[in-house]
Amino acid sequence: MNPLVLDKHASLFRAQNGYSNKESIHLKSLLHKLGVLAVFRPLEMEISGMAMKMGPDNRFMLINTARTLGHQHFTICHELYHLFIQADFVYHFCQVGIFDKKDKEEYNADLFASRFLMPKEGIMALISDREIEESTISLATILKIEQYFSCSRSALLYRMQDLGLIKSQQLEAFKHSVRRSAMDHGYSLKLYEKDNQEEVIGNYGDIARKLFEKGAISESHYYSLLEDLGVDFSVLLKNGDEEGG
Repeated sequence: MNPLVLDKHASLFRAQNGYSNKESIHLKSLLHKLGVLAVFRPLEMEISGMAMKMGPDNRFMLINTARTLGHQHFTICHELYHLFIQADFVYHFCQVGIFDKKDKEEYNADLFASRFLMPKEGIMALISDREIEESTISLATILKIEQYFSCSRSALLYRMQDLGLIKSQQLEAFKHSVRRSAMDHGYSLKLYEKDNQEEVIGNYGDIARKLFEKGAISESHYYSLLEDLGVDFSVLLKNGDEEGG
């Protein structure tokens, strides 16, 4: 897909969901709003995540939390391309941020994610006129932008090079000592760390309940599915007995 078309799709998707091209996006809130069933958990597989679309109203994504938080955010945006922009999408396991032109739709998804997560107008608004005119983007500005958009350093540098704001030599200089540079400038390191979190967003529990009520899954299977949400049934059953439930 032409990069200009992807720019258009990214801007329209932002607008459709109530975001301007200067705002950062709280991505988990967006997933709630879009009705995407999203599972966050650490994976041993060397993938960033996966997406699956089962009809117009059933969309699922899996995000590998054994990657840094910034990488996870880019992965969410990458998967949103598959689920909402790509035609005739069914499912795909993804390794994001590679920008590999050999895989057309993965390349499109990376470009879309870059533009959706880090819109040009938002980036430009955070850079001083002097830095733009003199092509002297500072490390402090790089940190300010990546913290504002909650993106990884590598994703931001690729985006800024794509916009002509930095050259290859600057990209090489900025991509080293990422955590140390953030710490030296007083920023939290959370964005640059793996959180290995386990979380489910969406109507996972409702889907499991409907499957159980229809007889599609057994009671034990239903309980095991809900345990994925962190529900401790031994505690619930004990409390129910004590309360006469």
